[in-house]
Formats: sequence, C-alpha cells, structure tokens
Amino acid sequence: MPSPNPPVPACPFDFSDALEFDPSLAELAGRGPVSRIRLPYGEAEAWLVTSFAGVRQVTCDPRFSRAAIVGRDYPRMTPEPIVSPESVNVADPPHATRLRRVAAQAFTRERVAAMRPAVERVVGNLLTTMAETGPPVDLVTHLSVPLPHLTICELLAVPEADSDLLRDYAMRLLSTAPGTRQDAADAKARLRAYFAELVPQRRRLPGEDLLSTMAAAEVPDGEKPLGDDELAVLAVTLILSGNDTATCEISNIAYLLLTLSQERATLVREPARVPLAVEELLRYIPFRKGVGIPRIALQDTEVEGILIRAGDYVHVSYLTANRDPEVFADPDRLDLGRPAHPHMTFGWGGHHCVAAPLARAELDIAVTGLLARFPALRLAEPAAAIEWDTETIRRFPLRLPVTW
Repeated sequence: MPSPNPPVPACPFDFSDALEFDPSLAELAGRGPVSRIRLPYGEAEAWLVTSFAGVRQVTCDPRFSRAAIVGRDYPRMTPEPIVSPESVNVADPPHATRLRRVAAQAFTRERVAAMRPAVERVVGNLLTTMAETGPPVDLVTHLSVPLPHLTICELLAVPEADSDLLRDYAMRLLSTAPGTRQDAADAKARLRAYFAELVPQRRRLPGEDLLSTMAAAEVPDGEKPLGDDELAVLAVTLILSGNDTATCEISNIAYLLLTLSQERATLVREPARVPLAVEELLRYIPFRKGVGIPRIALQDTEVEGILIRAGDYVHVSYLTANRDPEVFADPDRLDLGRPAHPHMTFGWGGHHCVAAPLARAELDIAVTGLLARFPALRLAEPAAAIEWDTETIRRFPLRLPVTW
C-alpha cells in the first residue's frame, strides 16, 4: 500500500546535458500538476506547479504573492537571492503595476521598432568581426555574449568603458556555487550603486536612452513619478535580463540549428520563417535550470485540485508548462512549423518580462543575420565535445566553435 505522505524529493535541478530536458522535472510533471519539492537553499519545502493551466493561475492570482518573500529565507537554487528586495520582480500590485507601467513605456511596439536599427548595427558589427577573424571562431564569444549586453548598454547609454564591468557583476549574481554568496551580494550592491549614480545624471541631462525615457515617463493623475532609487532598480533588472535569457537563447538556438541540418537549410532558404521558428525554439529549449522566484500563498487556495495552505511557498515551472501536452501537441518534438501559441519562456502574468519585445527582436535579427552572412555555417567540433554551463542557473554552451 503506497504511503499517504511520500518523501519530498530533494531537487538540485543541476541537469546540464546539452539541451535535453531535465528528467527530474519531467518526472515531477508526470506525477501530476502540483508536487512538493525541496531546493538546495532556503528554509522550507515548496510546492511546484508544472502544468500550463496551473502556472497561469498562480502567476495571475493575487492570492499568491512575490512581495511576501522579502526578508524570508525562501527556497531557491542560488546561495544568494538574485533579486534585490526593491526589485520589480518581487513586487505585487499596485506597486508592481506602477513600476511595470513605466518600464513598459520603454518597450512599446513603436519604440522597439525604433530600436531595431541599433540592434542591427550591433549584429552587423559583430558578424563582420567574426568574418574578419576567420574560422574557426567561438560563436558564444563573438555573438551570444556581446549582443544582448552591448544592445542593452547602448540603449541605456552606458559608457563603453563600463560595459565589461557591468557584465561581470551580472554574471557573478547568477552563480549557483555554494561559496559565492558574499561575492554575489557584493556584485548586486555594486550594480545598484552604479545606476544610483547614473540616474540623477540622466535627469539633469536627458537623452534618447531608456533611462531618460523611463525618467520622463507619463504617470496617471495622482500617481508619483518614479524616484531615483526605483529607476536604478529597473535599470539593474534590465541589465540582468539582458545577460540572461537572450544570451543563452542565441547560443542555444544556434546549437540546435547547427545540429539539425534540415531545419537550418529551411531557414537559410526561407528567412521569412525565422520569427515563427524562433517562437517554437523558445518554447522547446530548456533555457534555464529548475525554477526562479517563488510566491507565498496569502490564503488557502486550490490549484489543479490541490489545496495549498496560506503561508506555503509556491514555485512554478515555465519549462514544464512549455511542454504541457494539454496545450502543445507532441510537446517534446521541435516543430518549426508549429502554429503560433503563447509560451512561457518570458514568464506570464504580472511578472511577464517587459523587455520581451526587445529580446524577440534581438533573436530575430541575430538568427536572420547569422544565416544570411554564413549560410554554410557548421560546428567546428563534434556536438558531443561541446562544453555546457554547470555553474549557474542557465542552460547554454560555454563555447560554440563554428566554421564555414
């Protein structure tokens, strides 16, 4: 007879075998839409919600609060919490709504369209340098790492001399190694201090950059404009975002296309299919390890038939939601012709990434430019020889040697 209270599994979520799906996540999803887990760091166990419908409920239901984790030793994968207590990523409405409304004004469809020439310029320069260097070259070094970081730094008008320093701070924050907590805390403080100094400068001498745009953003009657500290926190969030999902996904998409000759040939021949293909690649790729920032249930709430008690921690898995067979037919198959359907790679609900339109533009321009400039691009080493990140929460190849 099965135990009524099966043991709660310890979940390091450290699987990093190329872009294979984490078998422990797949097993948890297979048990049902809601499970109990224990993560490497933090004071307690947590619920893990894995279904598309369940994740959608938790991320949209105000009874699940991110703000409530502030000051708590919440269950997580990194020694040091990645986000600052003041971050929009751990804010609830109405405070989160106020911050996101301002940030969203910097990423409207019109503004992102106006940003495309800057992204195209960065991509063009990087690919030209790559061509001039000559094969073999490391695509991670020449495109994946510099593109999102240089783009967000250019859009924030960060001085070129400071770009590498800011990227170093961001990378130190993403480490999962046990001995890096103080280093990550120092990096977080330095990143915050940098923008705390830059924001007042932009108020005095505004330009066309994102910081100036957010500083001058319109707010509803009766609502206070964002203060310097709030703008600095938003800038830190953008820098972290610029060095996370987009960086990983450029490398991951390139790796998949370089190992799937038929799909690559199709996109080389029909570049107009790239935007839809990118959406399927984003859905399919396990772009990170495990889970991100949890929520706390503010009252007893039922999710997918499971009662979650007030005070419980709740994590969601965007990765398993993207593979939910109730939403995506044959979800473990990459199908670049799959009809468009919203996925959760950029989050969902009140914490959906406000910079997602920019990330999509970067990926579209990068993939289109790479295949157009190097139609004969191929791996310079066997796929089995590629080394993958094992030190952070991300999934991506550390090096991607290519030739043409």
